[in-house]
Amino acid sequence: MTDDVGNRKRALRRELRSRRRTMTESEVEKATESLTDHLVELVSGLDITSMSAYLSAEFEPNTRPFLNWAHERGIRILFPITRADGLLDWAVSTDMESETEGLFGLPEPVGEVLSPMAINDVDLIVVPAAQISRSGMRMGWGKGYFDKTLGSMEKCPPVYAVVFDSEYVDEVPTERHDQPVDGVVTPSGIHRFTS
Repeated sequence: MTDDVGNRKRALRRELRSRRRTMTESEVEKATESLTDHLVELVSGLDITSMSAYLSAEFEPNTRPFLNWAHERGIRILFPITRADGLLDWAVSTDMESETEGLFGLPEPVGEVLSPMAINDVDLIVVPAAQISRSGMRMGWGKGYFDKTLGSMEKCPPVYAVVFDSEYVDEVPTERHDQPVDGVVTPSGIHRFTS
């Protein structure tokens, strides 16, 4: 059963990557503008002082304008730093322009590196995703970093994923280790889930 689910996930991820690569520049710009507005609305409504978020890669929904907005308002942002052992360290970037390439070619900030425990102090977690189901299940990109992190937290703050509208779907293939999210932000709005 797990092999079947794993195979379905791998095929779906390939399809989603392909779809993201075929988006036009105009579609990406419009999505970025709407996503930024909704992320600002989410954070403003929660009145947070710190959060964990990620630097979006080339074909991911663009979180960078939102991150710049948060940084300018003095919100402390922890960014994930991938480790070979499957855990995430965290870095606080004081310079939103400086970044490096981490494991798997993903962008990571340049800054002081903190331990995996640092995430326990944030008020909100913003995660990437491949798809989110209408019940709040998250399908990631297959490395398991965020599932492991979220599954190990004693007291987890609200977790919101960011995806394009077409990636917010009725259901996603799910395995035992997959972690749900509290909400999803898409270009069309903020969608919250009740547990």
